[in-house]
Amino acid sequence: MDGLRLAMSWLSVAPVRAGRVDARACRQAIALAPLVGALVGGVAAAVLWVLGALGAPPLLAGLLAVAALVLVTRGMHVDGLADTVDGLGCYGPPERALAVMRDGGAGPFAVVALVLVLGVQAVSLGELAAAGDWATVVVACAAGRAGFALCCRTGVPAARPEGMGALVAGSQPVWAVAVWWLLLLVAAGISHWWTGPVAVAAALAALLVFTHHVRRRFGGITGDVLGAASEIGTTTVLAICAIA
Repeated sequence: MDGLRLAMSWLSVAPVRAGRVDARACRQAIALAPLVGALVGGVAAAVLWVLGALGAPPLLAGLLAVAALVLVTRGMHVDGLADTVDGLGCYGPPERALAVMRDGGAGPFAVVALVLVLGVQAVSLGELAAAGDWATVVVACAAGRAGFALCCRTGVPAARPEGMGALVAGSQPVWAVAVWWLLLLVAAGISHWWTGPVAVAAALAALLVFTHHVRRRFGGITGDVLGAASEIGTTTVLAICAIA
């Protein structure tokens, strides 16, 4: 239960006390993150349903659903995306990239990435809402949080000796990561026939490439990298299902 409470308090605004926070609890929280993602996706789906019932245009509904996602996650994942993109976009050794990520400011790379990612999410959510496809919204948010486990799989080191990345890097067995993604493939197939599994598989492939790249660029993962992975996974599933 320590891991579940930590996952809820860390990844959402749910009024849950974290309890014990140590390496074991953090490891469990990463393993349970897709469950929290599904709950967050349920909130976004509910917002879309209410706005649709009120007659809101799809794009407006999508934008407000994105705002709801940012609010219920305290903006941590989009902040991680911004910092990671700035780190990847700078010149110099890994130490310089990590220093840029620590700075906290949003550079031009971060601004462009946020506009593109949040814009794609808003349009995609609006299209899915117009089609009444609420289940895909839940699957997409769960897939984004399954990216945490993928980034923290065995063999992937931390970029720094301190911080969240150091606590959870390499903590997830490959079999456990595979189980989550297989479950997501099945759930996506139920909600969106063949395009759902294709979207989840594409998200998995994108995150594998992403983790390989950040490992080469930074030397490993950080907490910001986990947030970026969440946004990449969620956006990929939403966009492909909206197109199809």
